[in-house]
Amino acid sequence: MSCLTCRRPVVGIIGNAYALNDRYPVHAGGTMNSEAVADVAGCLPLIIPSDPRYVSVEELLALCDGFLLTGGRPNVHPSAYGEQETPAHGAFDRSRDAITLPLIRACVERGQPFFGICRGFQELNVAMGGSLHPEIRELPGRMNHRMPPEASLEEQFALRHPVRFTPGGVFHRLMGADEVMTNTLHGQGIARAGARIVVDGVAEDGTPEAIYVRDAPGFTLSVQWHPEWRAGEDPVSRPLFQAFGAACADWAAGQRARAMVAE
Repeated sequence: MSCLTCRRPVVGIIGNAYALNDRYPVHAGGTMNSEAVADVAGCLPLIIPSDPRYVSVEELLALCDGFLLTGGRPNVHPSAYGEQETPAHGAFDRSRDAITLPLIRACVERGQPFFGICRGFQELNVAMGGSLHPEIRELPGRMNHRMPPEASLEEQFALRHPVRFTPGGVFHRLMGADEVMTNTLHGQGIARAGARIVVDGVAEDGTPEAIYVRDAPGFTLSVQWHPEWRAGEDPVSRPLFQAFGAACADWAAGQRARAMVAE
């Protein structure tokens, strides 16, 4: 049996740029992302240095079977959706923007699967022409969706609010429930939904929390919360990663079939 037929599907985990000990620059991804991809999705996790100086979208599409668009502290730069930078927009990672936004559009067109989480959810909306609120807690009637900054990790990722899905929609069918409890660790949120973006789940204050791309040929489900936290134990997170893993396996199988025909 060749390595092509026996290997796990490869999921590129979009890394974030950090300064280790405030001095040493690194590209990193949370262990919980790798754990969810490996143990729940059944795929091979591969952390991607999201910087166009080191990788190209074309190389990533050829290397990986799917992509996990992770959360991260830096936000999408507002110039990507036609707005000016303000202090409320926070920190940015322009290099990540340069990789993920065209990568998302290419995946949508090709049918190559991706799963967006938090910032990844926001990236999907921006990539499809949407815009973001820089600080949703300042909007009338909205709750504070940010994590408690001084809390323990367990408290930060604790379930904090319900998300209600569209009856009969994609998320409703996947979850087998019209409402679930989620954690919440974000400051920004969707202002204007991008072209073909379907808002399929909202928080109790109306904040979009679950989206996908209408008529996309592949897996595009994305959520504003963090399902990677203890994904194997959580009844909401587990079906999301399992469905994503199945989509990546289908893509990998199709690629193997095409490779064998070419031989």
